[in-house]
Amino acid sequence: MTGKAIVLDANILVRAVLGKRVRELIFENASTIKFFAPDVAYGDAQKYLPAILKKRGVDAAAAMLVLDRLETIVQIMNSEVYEVARREALQRIAVRDADDWPVLACAMVLGCPVWTEDADFFGSGVATWTSDRISLYFS
Repeated sequence: MTGKAIVLDANILVRAVLGKRVRELIFENASTIKFFAPDVAYGDAQKYLPAILKKRGVDAAAAMLVLDRLETIVQIMNSEVYEVARREALQRIAVRDADDWPVLACAMVLGCPVWTEDADFFGSGVATWTSDRISLYFS
């Protein structure tokens, strides 16, 4: 892949909906960075956001529109694309959290880092960026 790309974990999608800064970082860098997320990351965000939003007293319908809008920038990777790296991704991350293998597999297939707040990716053999440092990768 030419140019910079990064795979977003579900927690980054959730942060992009709940907060302003992560969403701004994605939209501000959309012209120079290619953003990806596995289909299951979107599924997790859709599953967990309504309860989080209700707890915070935020209108779920409006907030979920933000998640829909992210799909115009953050390309959804279907399992057929990253399934080829499943075994190796599981070998690398299963000890910490086997449920994270799709995000890792996407990064392996694309040859790019992961943006996450989840320390389970550290030591997986793929560069990992957190929100407080992601601007360094973008610049």
